[in-house]
Parts: sequence; structure tokens; C-alpha cells
Amino acid sequence: MSDTTTTQSRPKDGTGATKPDPLARTPSGIEVPVIVTPEMAGKIRIGEPGQFPFTRGIFENGYRGRLWTIRQYSGFGTAETTNERYKFLLERGQTGLSVALDLPTQCGYDPTDSMARSEIGKVGVSLSSLAEAEILFDGIDLSGISTSFTINGTAAIIYAMYLAVADKQGVPREKLTGTIQNDILKEYVARGTWIFPVRPSMRLIADSVLYANRETPRFNPISIAGAHVRDAGANAAEEMGYTLANGLAYVDEFKARGGDVNAFAKRLSFFFYVHMDLFEEVAKFRAGRRLWAKLLRERYGVTDEKALRFRFGVVCGGSSLTAAQPQNNIVRVGIETMAAVMGGAQSVFTCAFDEAYQIPTETSAEIALRTQQIVAHESGVGRTVDPLGGGYYTEWLTDRMEEEITRVMQTVEDYGGVVKAIEDGFLQSQIAERARERKQATDSEERLVVGVNIGTRDKTDTDAGEMFQQDPETVRQVTEKYHRVMDSRDNETVRRALDRLSEAARRDDENVMPHLVECCHAYATVGEMVGALKAEWGEFQEPIRF
Repeated sequence: MSDTTTTQSRPKDGTGATKPDPLARTPSGIEVPVIVTPEMAGKIRIGEPGQFPFTRGIFENGYRGRLWTIRQYSGFGTAETTNERYKFLLERGQTGLSVALDLPTQCGYDPTDSMARSEIGKVGVSLSSLAEAEILFDGIDLSGISTSFTINGTAAIIYAMYLAVADKQGVPREKLTGTIQNDILKEYVARGTWIFPVRPSMRLIADSVLYANRETPRFNPISIAGAHVRDAGANAAEEMGYTLANGLAYVDEFKARGGDVNAFAKRLSFFFYVHMDLFEEVAKFRAGRRLWAKLLRERYGVTDEKALRFRFGVVCGGSSLTAAQPQNNIVRVGIETMAAVMGGAQSVFTCAFDEAYQIPTETSAEIALRTQQIVAHESGVGRTVDPLGGGYYTEWLTDRMEEEITRVMQTVEDYGGVVKAIEDGFLQSQIAERARERKQATDSEERLVVGVNIGTRDKTDTDAGEMFQQDPETVRQVTEKYHRVMDSRDNETVRRALDRLSEAARRDDENVMPHLVECCHAYATVGEMVGALKAEWGEFQEPIRF
């Protein structure tokens, strides 16, 4: 049978030329035949779920053994208001917390810094010291909830703060579960909340991961994230390829600092966006899962099966959402949730339909939560492991995705590795070019987006619905609490803790994490701890490419 993409004539554009067929290629550029035959799929060797190379999933009984963790990314304004939102979501069935931090906290500035004031509490909760963290988790038993933090530049500090809260609650550290993103490499190429240069940042992450292996054996100390790379413009294959390349760079760093790959690899996790091409997204996860297992076994000699498991969480939404006709996003997130589940995700966060232009309201956040619950309890897709596995198209596309992901990784390796590619700005330029191509494809209608370039309405016709209102008193409340902490703490104890942190940072053979925990217990602020480390390590300067 022919594998041509179409037998029907294509419509013409305004110049009389044939318009490109939007169904001919996946968003990653993989050419798709009208039908995939058994001959094209080849001999299907996908193995069994729970067994190497884990193409079909890392657990033999899939979601029949344990449902994925249902999270909603949430945080805004003060610790008090965010604590209320967490309790609202937990009461309605959320099973894990996903903490959003404001930009000052992410970038290491205290609320009173001139760089911070205009951004306090806007895209997440302000968390400047242990005092705020105690409020944030007030009435929430940390021994019974999994907590995820989307934080990178100050990840080690926020992790230390979380340990200090647990200590205050009397929760044994070995009972703590959750994840801290802690992936600085993708910040340099996609998002921008870096603080320190690349190499000391890698040291800080290694310190936190190796410390966590001892102190919090059930907590994931890093979530190697392709999500923001995807949002910045990368396609699905590049998202996975760059993420796995980053993962290998971290493994090399952890090994160099004395870590045992068979031990620390058990706590490595990954984090991705799910976009709208359902089959490509499923294939992305299946290909990435088996490729990671193969790389760990072949490159590092990992023998522990648990260390080969590719555990990942996802966000359904992100840049796939549109501000135009935002209710359409409910459908988008539903499809993406199905892709995440059929791809075998361990935790899922669903964006609210209004998240393209504002912090979600309680109503939109609840709809996003209910989307996961409907997929979990009504759709039936979790009844069997890897429900699309064995299908000719699924297996053919998984193989093509693995080939493309491998090609992307080889490009990075040929350049000289991830760190050099970032320091030179090579990866940044690659992703920026892909973003330009995506915008051009949307403008030319080669890529169709309902409500944007097809099915549009008069621009004056809006259906934004309920609008989130930020409390205008947020800045005052946050700064007043900050000053109360500064006035009530023992400043001499803080000074000694910061001095010990600085000394540890100067010594490459000493882990800084115990000193960060000590600083948090003394109520040192995020800005003070970052300042101490900046004085020793300096700041990252973004490369300029012409």
C-alpha cells in the first residue's frame, strides 16, 4: 500500500500555490504516512511493562497499582492566601501539592530589595524565610502529602527550608515525599531564573542531590525538566533530547562528586509539557523512557532495575493554551491529560483554562482538577498498561521519535556537551530559532490553532469570564512580615550560620546543604543566603551571540 500522505487535492492559497497539508508531519517534523502498515512498523519488540527497557511503563500493573499523583500548580500573594488555596484543593481531591514561587524568591531577592517590589506575589507565593514557609504549610501534615516545588536557582535553599519546616513539625525527614525541580541547565537555555555561573550551580545541585539521598530517601531532589524548553519553542523531540542530555550532564557531575549511580539514579525524576499531538506525545514518553534506561545501563553500567526507571511528571497546558476563546483550553487540557496518562506519567498537573492570561480563579482551578478526576475515574484509559502499545502507528512513531531524540542529543554532544553549549549560547539560539519557526507556521496557517487562525471571532468579542483579583495589600503584608522576622530573630546566630555557609562554598570538597539548613533554622533570608554564595561564586552572565 502506498505511504503517500494524501490522495486528495490540497486547497490553494492566495497565490494559487498548494497549501501545505497540516496532517503530513508531526510538530517535530516527522513525516507521517496516511496509514502505517505491519511492514512499515517492522517487528514489534516492546517488552513487558515493569521490565527493561520499560517502553510500556516502569510498573507492571500501571495505574491499577497506584494512580498518578494529582497536582495543581498553585501559589500567589502571601503564604496565608496560598495556604487557603492548598486546603481548598486538598478538600476537593487533590493528592499532592505543587508550589509556585514568585520571581523574587526564584531569583534570590528579599521582598525589600528594589528589584523585588513590583513582582512580589505575582506569579507565585513570596517565601523569603522559614517564617513564611511555616505559614505556607500550617495545618498540612508533611508526612502525609507529596510536595513539589517548581524552583531552580534557589532550589537548594527552598529544599533546606522545607526540611526546616518538617523539623519544626516533628516530621521525620525519611517520611518526606515530593520533588524539587532543581534543574538549572534548562534555566540558562529557556527560562532565565539563573543566579550563579554554570559550574558552581552544578556543584550546588550535586550537593543537594547527594545530601537528599542520605537525609530524605523518598524525596526526589531533582526533576530534570524539558517543560520550559518546550514552552520556549522546542518541539517534542528536542524537548526530550535536550532533557536527556541535561540528565547525563547531571549524572556525570554527581559521579564526579563521589555519588554511586545505582543509588542516586533511583531518585532522579523528569518533568515535561504535554502538547496537542496526542500520538506524538505518547511516543515521546515511550521513546524517552526506553532510551534513558539504555543510556544508564550502557554508559554507566547501572544494574539496579529501580535506578533505570524513568519517572516523570507533566504539565498539561503551558504554551499550547490560548488567550483567544479561553474555554477551548478545557478541551485542550483534557486531550493532553489523556496523552499523559497513556504515556505513563507518575504525576499530572492540569492547567486551568484561564492560565494563558491570569492566575486561575477557584472556579477554573477546580475545573482543571476535575479534568484529571474524570480521566482517572470515567475514561477507562488507566485500566490497562500502555493502552496504545502494539499499535502499528504507535510503535512506528515511537521508533521515529527515538531516532530523532538521539539525533538531537548527538548534536549537543558534537558541540562539546551541554555545559559548553550553554556557556556559548548555542542551545539558546537553537531554541529561539525553533520558536520563530513555530510562530511563522501559525501565521501562515501551516499550523492550525482553533480560535487563533481558524474558527476565529471578532476581536471585540471576549469571553474571559471571571477575573482573578490580586489583593492590593499583598506587598505591604509581605514586607511587614519580613521586617518582623528581621526584628525578632537572633542576628548573631544568623551571622555565624552565614559565615559557615560562605566558608563551605569556598571549599569544593564540602557539601553546603547542612549549612543552608542551619541558616534556615536561624531565619536567615533567601536574599542573605544567595548573597553569601554570590560573594564566593559570582553571577552568571548571559552570552551574546550575533
